[in-house]
Amino acid sequence: MSLTYAIVETGGKQYRVSPGDVLKVEKLEGQPGDIVKLDRVLMISDDQEVKVGNPTIPGASVESTIKNHGKDKKVIVFKFKNKTNYQRFKGHRQPYSEIEILSVKY
Repeated sequence: MSLTYAIVETGGKQYRVSPGDVLKVEKLEGQPGDIVKLDRVLMISDDQEVKVGNPTIPGASVESTIKNHGKDKKVIVFKFKNKTNYQRFKGHRQPYSEIEILSVKY
């Protein structure tokens, strides 16, 4: 059974992944080169059928490896209230992990 793609949830977000994909997700524990197992598989699709979980598929997992960690672009937060001399300026850089999908197991 050759798997075409899967929908996984990590960091509160859902991603469509296939073996060989590289994507940025919320920061994961581990060092670059570590194998990470993503257990929250919501859907798996191959050429013949689609398997949808309720909410997840029991026994399904996606194996990936951490390529590196980093920080995203800066997001500017600026608060301003008119006529009260109130201004707040703040920046934020969200940490992320770049992972490469190795396999989808079911």
